[in-house]
Amino acid sequence: MKPKNCLIFGASGQIGRHLIRKLTKNNYKVTAVTRNLHQKGYVLKTQGNAGYIDIVELNIFNENKLKDLISRADICINLIGILYEKNKGNSFENIHTIFPSLISKICKEYNVQQFIQLSALGIDDALDSNYAKSKLKGEKNIKNNFNNATILRPSVVYSVDDNFTTNFMTLLNRLFIFPLYYNGNTKFMPIHCSDLTEIIYQVISKNIISKTIECIGPETISLKDILKRLLKLTEKNRLLIPLPLLLAKLSAVFFQLLPKPLLTLDQLRLLRYNNIASGKYKTNFDIGIPSVCRFDAEVEKYAFMWKERGQFSRKKNEI
Repeated sequence: MKPKNCLIFGASGQIGRHLIRKLTKNNYKVTAVTRNLHQKGYVLKTQGNAGYIDIVELNIFNENKLKDLISRADICINLIGILYEKNKGNSFENIHTIFPSLISKICKEYNVQQFIQLSALGIDDALDSNYAKSKLKGEKNIKNNFNNATILRPSVVYSVDDNFTTNFMTLLNRLFIFPLYYNGNTKFMPIHCSDLTEIIYQVISKNIISKTIECIGPETISLKDILKRLLKLTEKNRLLIPLPLLLAKLSAVFFQLLPKPLLTLDQLRLLRYNNIASGKYKTNFDIGIPSVCRFDAEVEKYAFMWKERGQFSRKKNEI
C-alpha cells in the first residue's frame, strides 16, 4: 500500500524533528517545510528514513506554492508558533491566525484527509495576552474553514532541545538570585516532546478528527517547584525571590529588548494563568494516549550539562 504523505509546517523545531523520526519509522512519507533550506536542511535530512522525507523551502504566505504542496498531501500538520514578536511579518496575528486560516481553507479545497493544528493550553482565560488571543482566533477560523480539523493544546513542552528547561537552567547557572513572578504559583502540566509526538502519531494513525485535545503530562507542577527541581538536578543553590508586579513589569520591559527575549510583557501576562487541563475538553489521557515521561527523570538525562563538572559529573551507568 502506498504510504500516506504528511505535510509538516514547522518541521525543524523540537516537535517537528521528533515527529519526522516517528512518522518515517512507521512508513509515512514526510514533506518537511522550512524557511531556510541551507540552515535547516542538513539537520532535517538526518531525521527521517532515506526515501521517506522531502525537504521544501517555502515562504509560508506564498499561496500558489501552498496549494501545490497541500494538493499532494494526505495529512497536513501545522506546528508553527512563536513566543514573541520579532517584526511586523513575524507577528502573532500572521503566524497564529492568518497562516493557519489560510492553510485550513486550502486543505478543505483539496479534500485533505486530516488537518492537525498545534495550539496551546491555558489560552481561554488569558484574554489580556496577544499571544493567547491570536491562538484562539486561529482556532476559530480553522474550525470554520475545516470541520474535520483536530486541534491539539499542549502544556509547556520540554526536552533537551527546548527553550523552557534549558533556558531556566542557563539562567539559574548564571544568577545567584532568581525572580519569582506571581510568587511562582502558576501551575503547569509539562509534557515531554516524545509524549506529544506519540499523541500526534496516534491521532494520525487512528484517524481522530474534529477534536480539541488538551495534551498534558502526568504531573501538575508550580513554577516555583519547577525551579526547585531544576536547581536540585543541576546541584545548585539559588535564592528564589518573589517579585512585586511593578518590578516584574520593569524587568519584562528590559528583557524584551534583548535579541532573544528572556521574558516579554505579553509572556508576563500569560504567567498569571495556570497552564493545566481546563476540563472543557478531553485530554490525551481521556482518549487512551497517556503521557508516560516524568519531569525529573527526563530532565536528569541532560541536566548534567549545567552541573559544575559538566559531562564528567555523569555516573558510569549513564555514559
